[in-house]
Amino acid sequence: MIEPAASATSRPAATLIVLRDGPAMAPEILMVQRAATMAFAAGALVFPGGALDEDDYRLAETFADGLPVDEAAARIGAIRETLEESGIAPGLNVRDPGLLAEMRTALASGMLFSELIRSHDLLLKIGMLTPFSRWHPNPAEKLRHVFDTRFFLARYDWDGPEPTVDNTEHVDLFWASARDTLARCEAGGGRIIFPTRRNLERLAQFDSITDLESHAQATPVEKVVPWIEDRPQGRFLCIPNHLGYPVCEERVDTASRG
Repeated sequence: MIEPAASATSRPAATLIVLRDGPAMAPEILMVQRAATMAFAAGALVFPGGALDEDDYRLAETFADGLPVDEAAARIGAIRETLEESGIAPGLNVRDPGLLAEMRTALASGMLFSELIRSHDLLLKIGMLTPFSRWHPNPAEKLRHVFDTRFFLARYDWDGPEPTVDNTEHVDLFWASARDTLARCEAGGGRIIFPTRRNLERLAQFDSITDLESHAQATPVEKVVPWIEDRPQGRFLCIPNHLGYPVCEERVDTASRG
C-alpha cells in the first residue's frame, strides 16, 4: 500500500467542485464557508474538501480502477470530505437520503469510510470525477499550512437531498455560478483565497457543465506552484499561463493565501 506522503511541510489533500445545472446558462457550484475559528482559510468561501487520510489509500487499493493509487485516493478523499461537509456524495452509489445522513453522522463520530463502504456493500464510482487542477504553495511563501491539493469536477444531477452545512468546520453553504461567487466577493460578501479565486475565474469561462468537462479533459493537470515576481509596479504572485487560467497573476498585497 502506498501511504500518504510523509512531510513536515506538505500534506496531500483533495477538493470536489460539485456542479449542477442552474436556472440560467452557467452551471451552479457548491460553495462552503469555513468557520472563523479554523486554522486554515478561516472564514473563506471554498469548495468542499480536505486532507487525505490513510483509509483513503486503503480504499484506493480496491477502487483504483486502473488509476495510480495516489490519484484514486485523492478522488475517494474528495468524495468522503464532501459527504462530511455537505451531506451529499457524488461518486458514491447511494440515492437514499437517510443512508447518506447515517453515514455522515458515523464519519463525524470517527467511523472509517472503508467500514461504511463494506458494511453497506457500496461502490465508489471514482471515474465520475474529472481531474481539473492541482495546486501546491511555493516554499518561498513560507505558509503555515501547506497542502498538495488535487481538484476534481463532479456532476450532481439526480434528485437527491439538498446539501446542508455541518456547523463544525463550516458555517454556511450555497449554490451559485462561478461568476456570481466572484461578484459576491468583489462586493465584500465573502473572502476567497488565491487558488479558489483563480479556479473560479477559470470555471466562469463556461456556460455548460459539458463544455467545462471537455475543457478539463483537454487541459493537462500540472502541479501549479505560484511564484513571486518583483516588478516596477510591485510584487506579483504568478502562475503558469498554459493551464487554462484567464488570470495568471495578482499583486501580493491583495492575494489572500489562507
